[in-house]
Amino acid sequence: MTNLQKRAAKSQEQRARRMANRIGLVARKSRCGIGSVDNHGGFMLVDQLLNSVEAGDRFDLSADDVIKHCTAV
Repeated sequence: MTNLQKRAAKSQEQRARRMANRIGLVARKSRCGIGSVDNHGGFMLVDQLLNSVEAGDRFDLSADDVIKHCTAV
């Protein structure tokens, strides 16, 4: 992965986090245990008020999936 591709991926992740924050959700990305049964290394959307999982309970959302979910709400 080139430096330009890493920047583009990081930019997309930040955009997903901002969009989730606008609708009252937190986009949490898994940092450890990637490859296990319950952890796919992606994003999970958590409701800030209820502290409950909105989507991606197995960290299986990509940044694009987070953006799509936030625009559909």
